[in-house]
Amino acid sequence: MKYNPNEIEAKWQKYWAESQTFAAKNNSEKPKHYVLDMFPYPSGAGLHVGHPLGYIASDVYSRFKRHQGFNVLHPMGYDSFGLPAEQYAIQTGQRPEDTTRVNIDGGVDKEGKQIAGYRKQLDKIGFSFDWAREVRTSNPDYYKHTQWIFIQLFNSWYNKTTDKAEDISTLISVFEKEGNANVNAVSDDNIAVFSSSEWNAFSKDEQEKILLQYRLTYLAETEVNWCPGLGTVLANDEIVNGVSERGGFPVIRKKMTQWSMRISAYAERLLQGLNDIDWSESIKESQRNWIGKSVGALVTFNVKNHDEVIEVFTTRPDTIFGVTFMTLAPEHDLVAKITTPEQKEAVEAYIEKTAKRSERERMADVKTISGVFTGAYAEHPFTKEPIPVWIGDYVLAGYGTGAVMAVPCGDERDYAFANFFKGQNGMQEIKNIFANVDISEAAYGSKDNVEIANSDFLNGLDYKKGTQKAIEKLEEIGQGKGKTNYRLRDAVFSRQRYWGEPFPVYYVNGLPKMIETQHLPIILPEVEKYLPTEDGLPPLGNAAVWAWDTKQNKVVNTDLVDNVSIFPLELNTMPGWAGSSWYWMRYMDAHNENEFASKEALAYWENVDLYIGGSEHATGHLLYSRFWNKFLKDKGFAPTEEPFKKLINQGMILGTTAYVYRLEGTNTFVSKNKIEGQNVQPIRVDVHFVNSSDELNIEKFKAWREDFNTAEFILDENGKYIAGREVEKMSKSYYNVVTPDDICAEYGADTLRLYEMFLGPLEQAKPWNTAGISGVFGFLKKLWRLYFDDNGLIVNNDEPTKDNLKSLHKTIKKVAEDIENFSFNTSVSQFMICVNELSSQNCHSRAILEPLAILVSPYAPHIAEELWSQLGHTTSISEVAFPIFDEKHLVETNKEYPVSFNGKMRFTIELPLDLTKEQIEEIVMKDERTQKHLDGRTPNKVIIVPGKIINLVG
Repeated sequence: MKYNPNEIEAKWQKYWAESQTFAAKNNSEKPKHYVLDMFPYPSGAGLHVGHPLGYIASDVYSRFKRHQGFNVLHPMGYDSFGLPAEQYAIQTGQRPEDTTRVNIDGGVDKEGKQIAGYRKQLDKIGFSFDWAREVRTSNPDYYKHTQWIFIQLFNSWYNKTTDKAEDISTLISVFEKEGNANVNAVSDDNIAVFSSSEWNAFSKDEQEKILLQYRLTYLAETEVNWCPGLGTVLANDEIVNGVSERGGFPVIRKKMTQWSMRISAYAERLLQGLNDIDWSESIKESQRNWIGKSVGALVTFNVKNHDEVIEVFTTRPDTIFGVTFMTLAPEHDLVAKITTPEQKEAVEAYIEKTAKRSERERMADVKTISGVFTGAYAEHPFTKEPIPVWIGDYVLAGYGTGAVMAVPCGDERDYAFANFFKGQNGMQEIKNIFANVDISEAAYGSKDNVEIANSDFLNGLDYKKGTQKAIEKLEEIGQGKGKTNYRLRDAVFSRQRYWGEPFPVYYVNGLPKMIETQHLPIILPEVEKYLPTEDGLPPLGNAAVWAWDTKQNKVVNTDLVDNVSIFPLELNTMPGWAGSSWYWMRYMDAHNENEFASKEALAYWENVDLYIGGSEHATGHLLYSRFWNKFLKDKGFAPTEEPFKKLINQGMILGTTAYVYRLEGTNTFVSKNKIEGQNVQPIRVDVHFVNSSDELNIEKFKAWREDFNTAEFILDENGKYIAGREVEKMSKSYYNVVTPDDICAEYGADTLRLYEMFLGPLEQAKPWNTAGISGVFGFLKKLWRLYFDDNGLIVNNDEPTKDNLKSLHKTIKKVAEDIENFSFNTSVSQFMICVNELSSQNCHSRAILEPLAILVSPYAPHIAEELWSQLGHTTSISEVAFPIFDEKHLVETNKEYPVSFNGKMRFTIELPLDLTKEQIEEIVMKDERTQKHLDGRTPNKVIIVPGKIINLVG
């Protein structure tokens, strides 16, 4: 009976689906364990072998926890909103919802392309997902709840006194009773103080404008990354080297009225929460850096000949007497107000130029120095001396106050800026305020071993005492105060796209109103064009039916807007991270129509025990998810503060690209072994044309592209064309993509699963090499032969030998430890060792092979199910208890002693370890081999160390 993976795998995948083997139960008596993968965006390209790596790891762990008696929730879904589908729709004239559906379910798209479909690809790999809980973020029954969460954020403010989000009604109540003078809230800066009587006298619209300055999601004019080519705002992580990651279009900085999320309210909690979760230190450090906590002072500088003031946050108030100039971000609101007529042209030209650089690019570029003097001067708060005000793109409008008090003697970037513009109008001499420090060559940036000089009342103080004293004096004169600042900025939440969640928002007199929750979802309307309108409005500006009728409480034709009872709806959509910021909770209760999840389901599952995904989400997704989870906890909906207890980042599986070498200026290709000394151009070629010995299939290559039809080849002496190889990112454009479908079809899913785990440590990047697959396939065939020969099942009821039990229990111990430590590659090695040992021992004992099938089951579930069934069991192996390790089977009872004569080992003898020296000597002396070596002589001495050596001397 031969091992037939295709037949076996199809059989058990059908069984699992029909039996709902992996359906998790809410409120089970078993302990719960929630294992989650970062769900995929379903592109038309489908899965390549790099994508399932994390899914296989989480599946091994999920199956293991089921064997341990846990009620395991292991769901899967699709992050199906986003820009790629929209761009593809624009290019091909298809509806994003159609392409998204085909990409998930499979089929033929409008262009006639056969799409495998994510679901079918995932099923072929044999994952133990609870598919009954599948979610798609682009389905109205899902984004209905995303819209509901948005409304909760809108109707909340952050109370710094209680350190949590509270309902906006509690804030309104305070305003009605006592005004806002004593409100301790996270809010916009510079909110005017008003009394209760003033609040109550305000019109409804005036009150709404004030409340927008406190709400956790709010409308505000914001500096954004605008991509004209895509017609949308981009997040920082969607920009690479100043262009959009999608399409490579230029990105500029632009002010737009946008929805924003007040994530900054949670900065300290996001920071402190990192101490309570089991994540890698590198991911935690990325988040700490992104949050960017710094302690210092907020200093106010008056602007000469203006009523304006410049606020600066500094971590070094002790250096305030060293201020030589000030720098504003080019986008700072004050720039236009304070720039002198003489400098206006230069300043405007500089602003236009810097608008083309992204914030990330400006932050990363420490070499380029650029700036322009505004012509204006600020006033030093203590000396009253004039300080020239410049603009420079190394200062960011969204970080701190968008202004820097430049102290060149203590900061390298300020030092470089001052020296670059040295001698020019508006640049003063650098002031040195450090005693006994030479700054002729560089700034002195250390806080240690510093004594302040040339600084009036700060002279002779160190950093710590100088900082305290400076803050005290600033507070005395009303020009500063101590402050903690964070780099984390509020997140822009609007996108000028079509394919995203619609906002549940309509506008009355230009002010946002929330649609009542009972009328959700507000479903994305159909449009003919997915590009912005001719007058620059987002794609929803093309919708014919996109207005809100407040009497009928439904969406109606746009041309019916009368601003009396029918009002315009929001034209922007939510960003890609909206649906992914809470999806783990929806899996807990995926079919609940009334709420995103019931209190009972949330209380049972609590949060994710293990989360596996890519490190590229270290900041964006993981910060937003933690923010939303904390908010929902504040409002009494989420049961825990943190969403993900343990996080593991899987490494990338890299492709092995194949190269051919074309003689420059010709259509002649030279074999790799013949290119030395020749001027050749390397060209990537489809890896499927090259075999495991790196030999190119010339006929397939010539048929691949029309320009290669007439290609000529310079071959090796053996008549072969040898291609080059290089490890690179697996990508369609590199022609090095290997699909799991091909591997499953040829070798089976169990081989794919084992091989991906065998490649190396989960967290590390590793190259894919299809040639290595055959070894793993050979292992599975060898495993099969322990149970079957050509005639059928050969498992017997023989008592296992000590060696059989030793091999098994070594494997039980190793596999259990490896899975708990996520060292999956070494488990596969142990399986191979065990099967080799049992084969050598000619073991076919049921007492050994039944537990062996269970051990293999998390890694190779199909073959394990088949073996279990063939052994006579009628239920799935997936719920069978994991074998228990018994240490006694690894305790050595015998020792193979080397027997030496005058220090030279002549033979070995196996003896029980509990023998005395005298007993060992008696047995050795009687052994025929000893008698032969002694040849009648009596040794002078017999040295015996029990458990170690036997040596006969003389």
